[in-house]
Amino acid sequence: MKFPLTAALVVCVFMPACAEKPEMTPTEKADPESKPHLVGRVASIPSNREFVLIQAYGTWRVETGSVLTTQGPEGRAANLLATGEKLGQYAAADIRTGTLEIGDGVYTIAKIPEPKETETESAATEKSETSTEEKTD
Repeated sequence: MKFPLTAALVVCVFMPACAEKPEMTPTEKADPESKPHLVGRVASIPSNREFVLIQAYGTWRVETGSVLTTQGPEGRAANLLATGEKLGQYAAADIRTGTLEIGDGVYTIAKIPEPKETETESAATEKSETSTEEKTD
């Protein structure tokens, strides 16, 4: 009689330990700068279709010359180039490629880090510069 009661008690004590979810630790955290961010929407397209006015969502923090993309329904997409011109909540961007319509979302493109120069590359560059200077003397 004691065995079934003891077995039931052991099961009740250790069963919740099996049900706990293990803490998930990400192996590599995603860099928030590596993903496109929604920065606004296409508010106006003048008749010449050379540039657009973007209604910013929040503070406009896009640098002049930055590449922007748009996405709309039916797979519509375009590439824009931020001009640096802004007035209130509106900013201008030149249309580079693609098709877009009023209301399409405007996204920033992830920044591509500049490649770091390795020691062997810098040594090779210095050596070639030195040999060029010697030839000219």
